[in-house]
Amino acid sequence: MLATQKPKLIILLGPTASGKTSLAIQLAQAFDTEIISADSRYLYRQMNIGTAKPSAEELSLVRHHMVNCADLDQPWSIGEYKSKVEELIIDLNSAGKIPIMVGGTGQYIRAFMQNWQIPELEADHKLRDAIEAIGHEQGFEKLHQQLAILDPDAANIIDWRNHRRTVRALEVILSTGQKFSQQRKSGASLYDLLVLGLRWERAELYQRIDQRIETMLSDGFLQEVEDLIAKGYKADLLKMGVIGYSELISHLDGEISMDEAIMLIKRNTRKYVRRQANWFKPDNPDINWFAAKDHEILTKMIELIDQKFPGCFI
Repeated sequence: MLATQKPKLIILLGPTASGKTSLAIQLAQAFDTEIISADSRYLYRQMNIGTAKPSAEELSLVRHHMVNCADLDQPWSIGEYKSKVEELIIDLNSAGKIPIMVGGTGQYIRAFMQNWQIPELEADHKLRDAIEAIGHEQGFEKLHQQLAILDPDAANIIDWRNHRRTVRALEVILSTGQKFSQQRKSGASLYDLLVLGLRWERAELYQRIDQRIETMLSDGFLQEVEDLIAKGYKADLLKMGVIGYSELISHLDGEISMDEAIMLIKRNTRKYVRRQANWFKPDNPDINWFAAKDHEILTKMIELIDQKFPGCFI
């Protein structure tokens, strides 16, 4: 790669349960390249079934990065993720490989599409503890409502169930006197990008989601949550607010029935899909959308990659 050239990057995005993992593996195999996960949940070694993380067999087919590289009690910030992935992209390009970034975490994808500059402010632990105490006393949903008053843009991209990010946003606002959302600057991407998107009809996607959840439960999702609680990760799971884990913890705490937990997991996952649709809009000219049910989707994506990066893959 010449010093004046932008590093090349392929992004494959789409909503949860859209089939990204399988397609990404096929593309990576076709071009002898590697995958960078852009799913915030895949970072953590302890969460597997409930995140629909790629299986050991899938991970063995193609080298995956940013999977199983962190622990729940030491969560990564988006700034830490971005810094690590920037190094990976450079290294892979230097080795003659164009990485395929795959995922549905909107912040991670946009951080690279829009070159987010994310300030890493020192933690104010006393202030953070005070905010968390208010959340425990009044409820974290109310805490998120306060964030919406102080910084509506930040509240729009932070799920109220994610206690850790809600607290961090308020901590930054109160520490600096500035909106959390305004401290993240963006600009032209640093990369020569090709963005591929998977499109499903909403009703069909909801059916896939429901089936995935039923499969996760039959594969031992509840047992996974019980094991994590036994290992002392309950508070960490609740702070992250990952869909599925939070609802099953409520069930295990005797707050809701199993049927209610399943219903909430499906409902909250559908809400998450609608939020993803706001991250990845169908009319975004930077995204090349493909109908996920198209039997020729792999061939068409390969052709588009060849057009964008001619002669880069042998």
